[in-house]
Amino acid sequence: MKPVAIVGATGVLGETLGAALRASGRPYRAIGRSSESLEAAFGGDALAEQRTWNSSDPASVKAAFEGIETAVYTVGVDYTKFAEHPIVMQAAIEGAIAAGVERMLLIGTVYPFGRPRTTPVTEDHPREPHTFKGEMRKRQEDLLMAADAGGKLRGSILRLPDFYGPRVTKSYISDVFRAAAQGGTAQLVGPVDRPHEYVFIPDVPPVIMKMLDDPRFYGRAWDLSGPGTITPREFADRVFAAAGRKPRLFIAGPTLVRIVGIFNPMMREVAEMQYLFETPVILDDSALRDALGGLTKTPYDEGIELTLASMKRAAPA
Repeated sequence: MKPVAIVGATGVLGETLGAALRASGRPYRAIGRSSESLEAAFGGDALAEQRTWNSSDPASVKAAFEGIETAVYTVGVDYTKFAEHPIVMQAAIEGAIAAGVERMLLIGTVYPFGRPRTTPVTEDHPREPHTFKGEMRKRQEDLLMAADAGGKLRGSILRLPDFYGPRVTKSYISDVFRAAAQGGTAQLVGPVDRPHEYVFIPDVPPVIMKMLDDPRFYGRAWDLSGPGTITPREFADRVFAAAGRKPRLFIAGPTLVRIVGIFNPMMREVAEMQYLFETPVILDDSALRDALGGLTKTPYDEGIELTLASMKRAAPA
């Protein structure tokens, strides 16, 4: 069996997928920019190959994909450098095609939808991004689907909402876990009293693994929702309660985020996506559930407990 390639393997989803593949006994190739990071994450796994790549070097990209039939694309970029998303995606697609890769699964986001017209949002909801980040993510999807339509490789997209879980640090909700564990004040982007959803990151790899080799899942996009809706405030309250502390929250509403964004580039980027808390995109994954014969999702309280326990184990003695 040829290994599955995880592109962008040292991100939290890549590492979690690698652990799931290892547990199933399936060989895989971890592709990333840094040999040091790859070694740290996958060096102890006999089932894992390590391969570095440079997305601006076509020969490097092709070499990273040699001998691969199926690739899972999980590449992340800095939040202030979203223009890189379609550039790196195009490089990966071209290198994969040159190396003979047959299938590529892109792990996507809700950004391409823009403001939702309906609740919940199915896969056929119009993609009308009104933000720069949404447009960059849409271009990513378009590049892969164009390659699929052209018969160059089979492409699929799995869209996720915000996520949380062990080792997740780059998420709107991750500061809540840090604050609850350390006794600090959590910073949240508001509004915080409207429905939202979060997916527990270890719930995602089992879905990916069922999709990998099944031709039914290619040629289109799929939604994966959380275990239900919850407000950010309620989620934060549950995290603090599980940590045995009273909630301490600092909520940055739209006005404050925009003011701070004048001076802070990162907050300026956050301001662009604040609509997701004002008009949340709630996904409808009934199509995926029907295709797979059901989905297993970790309830919020259980996922919160597991995340806090992971943080406790990782804390310095």
